[in-house]
Amino acid sequence: MIYGLELIILGILAVPSLLLSRKPDAKELLDKITPYQGWIGVVFCIAGLWGIVQCILNLNWLSFVPLVWIMWTLVSVVQAALGFIMGYGLIAKYVLSKNPKSAEKGEQLLAKLIPLQGKLGIAAIILGAVYIVLTIIY
Repeated sequence: MIYGLELIILGILAVPSLLLSRKPDAKELLDKITPYQGWIGVVFCIAGLWGIVQCILNLNWLSFVPLVWIMWTLVSVVQAALGFIMGYGLIAKYVLSKNPKSAEKGEQLLAKLIPLQGKLGIAAIILGAVYIVLTIIY
């Protein structure tokens, strides 16, 4: 259930305009979180990548709980993508700066993901809610 809550929070951080349209007083809270957004993104990116690896290693779940495995995979992919977008500054500074080719590929990936940030944020909120429901059911 915590995984779903984390995903909802990540979605809200990725699409702050959605939260601000509903609660204009939330700007203060978002301003407090903004300095930590890069680190939050890095943590979520690593967690998402780890989730993708775990999904691949647990392909056998498809035979007995396919819906859970599909949700797990979707959640991990969205988490890794949003984490990469939010934490790109730190990732580029500490990881990609050592190799020009990897820095270039990172910029290309970011350029592909930036237009999808709003959709991924909304998907994260929806997937987080569905993941919580699935956690309660299973």
